[in-house]
Amino acid sequence: MIKMNAIINILLFCFFALNTYAQVVSSGRLERQTNFQSKYVAARNVDVWLPKNYDGKSKFSVLYMHDGQMLFDAASTWNKQAWDVDDIMTKLLDEKAIQNCIVVGIWNIAANRHSDYFPQKPFEMLSQAQQDSIYKATRGKNQALFAGKINSDNYLKFIVEELKPFIDKKYAVFTDQKHTFIGGSSMGGLISMYAICEYPKVFAGAACLSTHWVGTFTVENNPIPATFLQYLQIHLPSPKNHKIYFDYGTETLDALYKPFQEKVDIVMKSKGFSDKNWLTKEFIGADHSEKSWNQRLDIPLKFLLNK
Repeated sequence: MIKMNAIINILLFCFFALNTYAQVVSSGRLERQTNFQSKYVAARNVDVWLPKNYDGKSKFSVLYMHDGQMLFDAASTWNKQAWDVDDIMTKLLDEKAIQNCIVVGIWNIAANRHSDYFPQKPFEMLSQAQQDSIYKATRGKNQALFAGKINSDNYLKFIVEELKPFIDKKYAVFTDQKHTFIGGSSMGGLISMYAICEYPKVFAGAACLSTHWVGTFTVENNPIPATFLQYLQIHLPSPKNHKIYFDYGTETLDALYKPFQEKVDIVMKSKGFSDKNWLTKEFIGADHSEKSWNQRLDIPLKFLLNK
């Protein structure tokens, strides 16, 4: 009887786990690589969205996106919001407003998210005392931001050295830099910025929505934004063959970003970026949420994936 109860409990756990994380798309299809293994980061799910015109023969571009569990189906997310990337991509593809493209949604590991997404080289430019202080940062009621050491260089290695080769082999996609893009929001915006700077030969464009320039959740005496500026001065990729999109809202957490984004914009101009390869937009009234990012995602998609 005890063994039978244990078996029943395991089956129930599996049932509820599968239903909790199953995602439904309104168009195209979603293929999940469950528990994708890596020597660089903790294993995680990877969702690959294939549009309805994907036939496995014609080659498609690839957009890698962070926080993959928040991209497609609000019914499966913790806050009942989602980007609904499939809806927006389908509309743009039907309108022939963008090139053919698949989306690779890389799930985050909640406990490791800040460590995986915080740009490592700018962090290492800080003094030891500043680094120690950042590691002590909290969110909410003493909730630690960092479960471990910053690991974003390894996170990018996971994408470039492990995940991308898998996608290139399994799917009918272009493998060159010209057709490879990356994007995300908040900390996902930061790591997207970092990715195109660290791997300019891999990524042609980055979409950085509500980029979390403050790094933690305090502004006063915060050395992080200045360090990001210093890093960009040195490491921004060439404007000749790269596109970068930034934006921010004006409500909730997004209300912090404008002064820092304006300083980033000055750096972008100084490095030769223009409206042909760089776009920064402000959205009055937009807050820090998947709902807001859904409402404007078509803009960076058309900017990066224009035909």
